[in-house]
Amino acid sequence: MADEKEKETSELQVADMQRKIKEAFEVFDHELNNTVDVREIGTIIRSLGCCPNEGELHDLLAEVEEEEPTGYIRFEKFLPVMTNILLERRYRPIPEEVLLRAFEVLDPTKRGYLSKEELVKYMTEEGEPFSQEEMEEMLSAAIGPESNFIHYRDYITMMVIDEN
Repeated sequence: MADEKEKETSELQVADMQRKIKEAFEVFDHELNNTVDVREIGTIIRSLGCCPNEGELHDLLAEVEEEEPTGYIRFEKFLPVMTNILLERRYRPIPEEVLLRAFEVLDPTKRGYLSKEELVKYMTEEGEPFSQEEMEEMLSAAIGPESNFIHYRDYITMMVIDEN
């Protein structure tokens, strides 16, 4: 009896996940033909609470693209792949405390903020560098309009995805 109840709960969870996947996909299905532009897949995946890096996104696209790439992704190919990603809880966002520690490493004097210049330097010259577009997008969200600083605790709070 308990096994049946667990199976029913699991099936309901999968159905709910697939409904969310379909809703996110449909936002970008402008032709209403169950396809989306391949360039929108990253946005769809991130809207579902997953945060793959560029390499992981590239691998995922290879998995859902047609044999002969058309520039579009079909829902029938995307749904099972995305369902498995959600079930396996892959590409989880980085926890708030890890993000805070990362910013604190960049702020050895513990001021609680970084200048725009410092942030640009770190994000374009270290690790997996941001593109110009990514940098502009981050700066528009991170830097206060009156200042030239990012108060990183506030930024982290704004960025973090509530997993509940």
